[in-house]
Amino acid sequence: MSAEARVLDDSPRLLVVEDDPDLRKILKAVLLREGYKVQEAGDGEEALRVIDASQPDLILLDVMMPKMDGRQVCQRLKANARTSQIPIIMLTAMSESDDRVRGLDLGANDYITKPYEQRELLMRVRNLLDWGRLQRDANPLTGLPGNQRIEAQISRRIAGGEPFVFMYLDVDHFKAYNDFYSYQKGDQVIRVLSLILRDVVEHDGSADDFVGHIGGDDFVVIVHPDHAEAVGEEILARFDREVPMLYNATDRERGYIETSNRQGGLQRYPLMTLTIAAVSNQLREITHVAQVSDIAAELKRFGKEQERSVMIWDRRGE
Repeated sequence: MSAEARVLDDSPRLLVVEDDPDLRKILKAVLLREGYKVQEAGDGEEALRVIDASQPDLILLDVMMPKMDGRQVCQRLKANARTSQIPIIMLTAMSESDDRVRGLDLGANDYITKPYEQRELLMRVRNLLDWGRLQRDANPLTGLPGNQRIEAQISRRIAGGEPFVFMYLDVDHFKAYNDFYSYQKGDQVIRVLSLILRDVVEHDGSADDFVGHIGGDDFVVIVHPDHAEAVGEEILARFDREVPMLYNATDRERGYIETSNRQGGLQRYPLMTLTIAAVSNQLREITHVAQVSDIAAELKRFGKEQERSVMIWDRRGE
């Protein structure tokens, strides 16, 4: 079976842009042996056509090429929102130190000099692919890790038998606030909550604790059981202290907003509160991620009935 046939469908897609056909062939063979999918381009213009059609996960880009050089290609890619997050490794000759600096100034993520040392090249490729995955997974509003890293964090703790408390956080009455005050003000609520979570976990948690953003007003905090109670209570206290300040004085003092419902009548919505559903593997055996999500979803439904900021614990394993 050929190297190409052994590559899995979900393997990272790499584009090698190199005008020297012999170097291009060698580089492609090295990358194929590592299990990557590899496409080729012999000049900058061809590279842009391939990138537009296939959106590779990483580009190895030679500096000196005919028609359009690597610096021009890099500049075009980084100026386009659709391609600006694709990691780029510039391929430069030993004598092209100025080109390396200029390439990094244009937005290239790394460079490597010819002739390549194979282990170094592969290490840089792996590192940049990891960085690219984190960039794609991060929530653009808060910069916090998204669903892939959240799931990976839970899975790692389950597989390693590590004690943890998984907190699912959801803002109550957020939609009413968002509709009444504007989406921009709603985004402000999300950013304020993300800062609260980061600050509290950094101050009251440990180095291995984790904060993630599922999307919208849904967040995740994963902490060690020893300080979970303190972290949760401090999050609630700061939310109840800081988020009401995002209302105008009138709404804040009376404790609700009043807006028209679909029937044309007026409806009151309380100020936003926060529900935290806390699931721990210290209280019951947890063997997979879906189990954590199911328990948290059930706890969240109960918490939303409380009409105040609250942390609901899963106590059924006791």
